Amino acid sequence: MGRYTGPKARINRRLKQQVYETSGAIRASEKRQQPPGQHLREKKLSNFGLALREKQKIKHYYGLRERQLRRYFDEARRLPGNTGERLMVMCECRLDNVIRRSGLTVTRLQARQGVVHSHFQLNGRTVSIPSILLKPGDVVRVRDRHNLQKVYAEVAASNSSERCDWLSTDDKGLEVRVTGMPGASDVSLPVDVGQVVVFLSR
Repeated sequence: MGRYTGPKARINRRLKQQVYETSGAIRASEKRQQPPGQHLREKKLSNFGLALREKQKIKHYYGLRERQLRRYFDEARRLPGNTGERLMVMCECRLDNVIRRSGLTVTRLQARQGVVHSHFQLNGRTVSIPSILLKPGDVVRVRDRHNLQKVYAEVAASNSSERCDWLSTDDKGLEVRVTGMPGASDVSLPVDVGQVVVFLSR
């Protein structure tokens, strides 16, 4: 199984963060804010447990498998600069995340599903791989099909999420252009990436 398909509110409650943005998961996690499980008393986590929780945030938020995350980490470690920042920038540059940050979808799961079903084109070519890493100058647009144009136009018009500076979005043309690389301040997930780097370096 390539992605998590279980109860999303449980993950939000366990990680103490809205890593899944679906309305049902948010409502359920706000209704019951205590961690999941039979005993309501929260256990104090060890340093290992805290680092593991931060790693799980990244995996669930961006829809990564363990092997994907470690591959990103190995590549980020080889690049110059801060390894943690490089890791998060790579996650932000994924195709499904770019579509979500542009406002064409409400959640990353919706963006992922749209890519897998070949709803989008990258630089004029239809793609179906959500993990493609984009670079400045890349252009993503909804395929020229009436039913797809109608669906994503309605989502873009009703989506009130905050846009990011490194993407230029044309809501009318349903097109997204990557104008630059995201920085550490552009990462949309609040996470202690330093603990994740230490955890993955073991």
